[in-house]
Amino acid sequence: MSTRELVKVDGRKLARLRRRRLWLVQDLASKSGVHRNTISKLENERGGAHPDTIRDLATALEIDPAELLAE
Repeated sequence: MSTRELVKVDGRKLARLRRRRLWLVQDLASKSGVHRNTISKLENERGGAHPDTIRDLATALEIDPAELLAE
């Protein structure tokens, strides 16, 4: 996978949406199928995510994937 395929995620928003549901990182990982280390990296804004990862997180959070994208 090339880095051009990665999309910048709004990590603060991802963390806020997760906390709003009173979920730990592990809870979101279990519900989305995305590894907890990946979620932590995204929340700390240390890298981008593959579009499939964004879709999986958004599905678990019951939001539109576009809401997770950084502006």
